[in-house]
Amino acid sequence: MVEGWSQMVITVAQAVPADVGVRGIAAFSARLAYAFMCLTLCWGVLTATGWVRSITGRKALRSGHLALATLTLAFGIVHAICFLFLATPLFAPVQLVIPLLPGTLARHTFGILGLELMLSIALTAGLQRWTSYRRWLWLHRLAYPAVALTALHSLFGAIANGHLALVWLGGITLLIPTLTLAVLRFLPARTLERIGLVEEVVA
Repeated sequence: MVEGWSQMVITVAQAVPADVGVRGIAAFSARLAYAFMCLTLCWGVLTATGWVRSITGRKALRSGHLALATLTLAFGIVHAICFLFLATPLFAPVQLVIPLLPGTLARHTFGILGLELMLSIALTAGLQRWTSYRRWLWLHRLAYPAVALTALHSLFGAIANGHLALVWLGGITLLIPTLTLAVLRFLPARTLERIGLVEEVVA
């Protein structure tokens, strides 16, 4: 019976073109990267502001942010590399690394720039102790344009592949809390007190 199942799996695998499997992995890894990207930004805002510090310690918050960021980058890189394994590759390796090359579509440029910004943020995150806090913070805040570029890449990719109705509903569901927290992150403390999101500190 086991041999029968094995033979059936082999037959199905041989019947499906290799590109279908690679494209499936590319799409699935892209969706996971997008989800973890939104969670990373949300968790980063909560870590920086301390809004959930009463639930757990700052060290645990930072570790969670780091884990989510690592998953985002891992799935983003898998998504990009998959395109090199298609039977007829859509991109040369240099096109996956250098944006704005002739013939590169805008949606691909958005994705490349977004991923490379995230990688640069991850690489410089360890430099915090050797540089000034302001300089490190400026570099780290590049995450906001990186998320925006990657969200645009996802939107235009869903439109181009005819998956907008199916995929983007989930994308918007994840993006709305991400955008909300990002906006709240930069609102003045007085405004947050006025709308009741933080308590006024009485001296």
